[in-house]
Parts: sequence; structure tokens; C-alpha cells
Amino acid sequence: MINKLVDKIKETNAPIVVGLDPMLSYVPEHIQKAAFAEFGETPAGAAEAIWQYNKAIVDATYDLIPAVKPQIAMYEQFGIEGVKAFQKTVDYCHEKNLVVIGDVKRGDIGSTSAAYATGHLGKVQIGSKSYSTFNEDFATVNPYLGTDGIKPFVDVCKEENKGIFILVKTSNPSSGEFQDRLIDGRPLYEIVGEKVAEWGSECMGESYSYVGAVVGATYPEQGKILRKIMPKSFILVPGYGAQGGKGKDLVHFFNEDGLGAIINSSRGIIAAYKQDKYKEQGITPENFADASRMAVEDMIADIAGALASK
Repeated sequence: MINKLVDKIKETNAPIVVGLDPMLSYVPEHIQKAAFAEFGETPAGAAEAIWQYNKAIVDATYDLIPAVKPQIAMYEQFGIEGVKAFQKTVDYCHEKNLVVIGDVKRGDIGSTSAAYATGHLGKVQIGSKSYSTFNEDFATVNPYLGTDGIKPFVDVCKEENKGIFILVKTSNPSSGEFQDRLIDGRPLYEIVGEKVAEWGSECMGESYSYVGAVVGATYPEQGKILRKIMPKSFILVPGYGAQGGKGKDLVHFFNEDGLGAIINSSRGIIAAYKQDKYKEQGITPENFADASRMAVEDMIADIAGALASK
């Protein structure tokens, strides 16, 4: 799947991923009203509103982008109905030939991690049959439990030609409480990056590993270091836009081939219709998806301009 991701990035000239992280407050009122009229003000109604919102955004942007990244917590908060909306979103994005990165941040002891890996990336055996259930192409994984928590994912990646992105240096302000702690004089994130490169060496695609890393756009200097530590790992970069990351901050996440990184924007794209910049161009809540397309085009131009001046 890493080969498909690379090919899609080359095809679109857009090393970006749209984060489908919908809060109900992002969903325009007319969509909420229609969903509540059918299902009531219930978890099923909320899930329907989110599904319709996602579908419109995907329809407006799929031809511009290589991948999407649904964050499962935004769906799980609505219980089983929300998880159904997550699955419908994953399946629909596959219908549009998009790579799906499941932002699930799993990672546990070996047997539990194996079950997570099976559920999100592999196949579960039921009697004489096997089934892909959530069926994302990549999943985000927490490395805190060490190799025990990672190896089951790597094993499934080898079997299914899928991939993972391991949390290395995350974009949130308090990430340094643990990730920047010095171990033998070095920050912990560097040591995790070395392990990512080691795990990934066992699981290579044509030019990049199936084992990638998550490194926040808000930490460009750390990104520069980690790019050198993990030359064959794709880096998923959250924190663009709403969290403050800009194209000029991102150039060091890429390799000399112009590849090696994929930049995520979530609410900066899916809730773009709320921004004055797009309201001034005639955007209203009724044509919210047009704003999402504009935001994708602006993001592509920003990153392309930064890479051109690298």
C-alpha cells in the first residue's frame, strides 16, 4: 500500500491527506436538520449527519488528493452508530480510490495488539471464512509498549501489504513531557525514530517502508533530525493550518526526491466554510464542500511553493 500511496502522490502532485475528523458542531445546520428529521436527535441522527457531511467533502475533493485520514474517536463518541458511519466513510473513500489512513492510535500488549492489527488492517478468521472488517490501508500506532505492541502490526503489514504510522513526535503542545525527555543524553523521540527505521527495514516497499512515522508540523527542527534518522520511512505530518503549521515549515520533512512526507489538514479543510477567507468568496453553509475544495487547492499551492524554494 505504501507503493500505491507514493503513486497517488505523484499522480496528484499533492502530498496531502484530508483529516475526516468531524465534530457535530462542524456540520452545517441544514444537514443536521435533515438527519434529525429522519432519525431524531439521537446517536443515529448524529451519525447520519456526519456521514452526509463526509460524503459531500469527499465528493468535492477526491480528484485532488491521494488520501484521507478519518479519526475514529470522532465517530466512537456516538457509539455503535458512529462506528457504522466510520465504516461507511472508509468504504466510500475506497470506492473513490483513495488511500485510507485509519487514525486509531492503537498499541497494547502482544495478543491485544494482534487483535487491533487484525481488526483494522488484516483479516479475521470466522470458521472456514476470513473477513476484512474495518479494512483501512494504514493505521496509526502508539509505540509506548515497545516491540511487543508493534510487531503484530508489522506482521499484518507484511501479510496484507498495508502500513502503519508510528507516533514519534506529535504536534500537541504537551508532547514534550515525555517525547523530549533525555535518555542517555538524547531525546526520546530520536530513539523511537531509530526503532521505526529498524522495524521498517523488515517491511519495505519499492522505495519506502510500510512502517512510517507521525511527526508534527509544529516541530520543524525535530522533523529535520528525524528525516535523517528515518530516510526510508514516510512521515505523516499533522498540525498544518489550524494548529499553526505552514508550507515553509514542512520542507525538511521531505527527502530530496520530493517524497517521503504526507501533510494532514483536518478542520482547516473540512470546516473551511467557517473561515472568513472563503466566506468572502461567496461560500455559505449550503455550499460548504466548495470551500473544502478551495482549501485543498490552497494547501497544495502552499506546499508546492515551499518545496520549489527548498
